[in-house]
Amino acid sequence: MNTGQSMNRTTCALIALFVSLATPAAAQDQEKAELAKQLSNPIAALISFPIQLNWEENIGSADTGNRLAVNLQPVVPLEISENWNLISRTILPVVWQDNIFTGAGSQFGLGDVVQTAFFSPKAPAGRWIWGAGPVLLLPTGTDELLSAKKWGIGPSALALTQRGPITTGALVNHIWSVAGDADRGDLSATFLQPFFAYNTPTAWTFTLNTESTYDWKSEQWSVPIYGGVTKVTNLGGQLASVGGGLRYWAASPDSGPEGLAFRFLVILLFPK
Repeated sequence: MNTGQSMNRTTCALIALFVSLATPAAAQDQEKAELAKQLSNPIAALISFPIQLNWEENIGSADTGNRLAVNLQPVVPLEISENWNLISRTILPVVWQDNIFTGAGSQFGLGDVVQTAFFSPKAPAGRWIWGAGPVLLLPTGTDELLSAKKWGIGPSALALTQRGPITTGALVNHIWSVAGDADRGDLSATFLQPFFAYNTPTAWTFTLNTESTYDWKSEQWSVPIYGGVTKVTNLGGQLASVGGGLRYWAASPDSGPEGLAFRFLVILLFPK
């Protein structure tokens, strides 16, 4: 065997080794990018466990209150028929707040749970993905200043479209109180969340949305505008999306938050 043939065989062996090493990595990167795109769809058939930390300031009538809320938000899709999924989305807040209510000091505990169930067809309706179902307010707050002390119910709906790396859509719900503490005011509130997301081939996601609420009783808007970035990665062998961003309160009640708020987000992912 001459030297040229030996070098060619060595080169081919090195190329084969490189391809064998690179292919699994490329497949993992593609999987992460696909998971990032699924996360841009709130009713994707993907089990996930978002842990969302929000820091807010300038709350209360004196604008001196602070609040740290950690929202535990498990998402569980259930296949209920050949053509339909049921997507369960839960929001359980764990809250610490201080100096929001005059003379009340600080509070720590659970807030009220918001539970939504979206019935969603497995096949998109043309370019549109949609879901609809009931939303419930459960008075699980462990402190009277962390709870509305009301049971609530109403409709919820979501529609979105995904074209290439771009996802656009909106979620809306309305909750009326139907029972609870008679000494507390009745509830009638509309939540509106238009959203935009851009996904990159490297599993980064750039998000812009509002999480607006209109209180029909007080006739006041709460309008935080959120911009954030996340990336799907491995955390000690666990697939997760990690990131954060800023919220700016464009409008809020007199006793609501003002200025900038901060969000940190970890979403544990459990793909099938």
